[in-house]
Amino acid sequence: MPDLTTEREVEQLDQLTHRCSELQQQLREVIVGQRDVVEQLLIATFCQGSVLIVGVPGLAKTLLVRALASSLKLTFKRVQFTPDMMPSDILGAELIRTDPATGERSLDFVRGPVFTNILLADEINRTPPKTQAALLEAMAEHQVSIGGETHQLDEPFIVIATQNPIEHEGTYPLPEAQLDRFMFGLQMEYPKAAEERRIVAESERIMEAASQIKPLFNATELIKLRRLIARVPVAEHVIDHAVSLARATRPTDDLCPESVRQYVSWGAGPRAGQMLVLAAKCLAAMEGQPTPSAHHVQRLAPATLRHRLVLNYAASAEGVTADDIVDRVLRETRGMLDDSE
Repeated sequence: MPDLTTEREVEQLDQLTHRCSELQQQLREVIVGQRDVVEQLLIATFCQGSVLIVGVPGLAKTLLVRALASSLKLTFKRVQFTPDMMPSDILGAELIRTDPATGERSLDFVRGPVFTNILLADEINRTPPKTQAALLEAMAEHQVSIGGETHQLDEPFIVIATQNPIEHEGTYPLPEAQLDRFMFGLQMEYPKAAEERRIVAESERIMEAASQIKPLFNATELIKLRRLIARVPVAEHVIDHAVSLARATRPTDDLCPESVRQYVSWGAGPRAGQMLVLAAKCLAAMEGQPTPSAHHVQRLAPATLRHRLVLNYAASAEGVTADDIVDRVLRETRGMLDDSE
């Protein structure tokens, strides 16, 4: 894909910094704290990538996604996943309808909630693999197939899924192929003491602010923005660094440190490097930079890599987490980063 060529295209990206600042300020009126989560969710949205958010109940995940959809003038639907949910509950189904006047029957396709711009898949790990897999084609191809016919989804189409990290009984962990389809895996932590006090004290004001959100982008602009971000130029050493980070998570690769190799069964695939570079381009554009640096890649590495790692029993026994592994990879590769600049 060619780099940006016209003054108009460069100007549109230059305006992104101010518009993103205004958008983040509006979201901060509704979501207290969680600055990294908000920023990374915006990056994924501008890149039209899906996101998996892990966090305990009550952290305003639904409020955040709803506020984001309103700010971007996108259609939004929320689905609460349950163990008895079927694929047709997500994708839709063909139903037989009878014309009351003529008595004639026809087969009509009734769209499911997946036909929207932003789909919030709440507690996605509570539904069986068959229903989880129903989202795979939608996330990968932006289409669904029902009764031998293919139906295109609305653009842009983004899945934001949530998981509760506390309860594991009766859940169905997402398979690696499905996890890899998510651009980012985000960790939503408890608010700090001052933030929590503000949440409690200003509940009514927050809900009022949520009802008064104004759209700052629209679907057409987001589609154009995604194409512009993809055309942002990137230096060779930045690409090399993204590739090195992904390869350093694979236990069979020479770049993988011993402190990582002993805890990982499978590392991140090539899509991780692709997502790292694309996200770094977007972050650079949001900050008003003409091209991303390796430090942009480093900042986004945890969100891009953590959900793509498969840890072994040694990691489980010693309490080593995916974030611990990413931290070790970043420390080991920081020397290469310094040498390249």
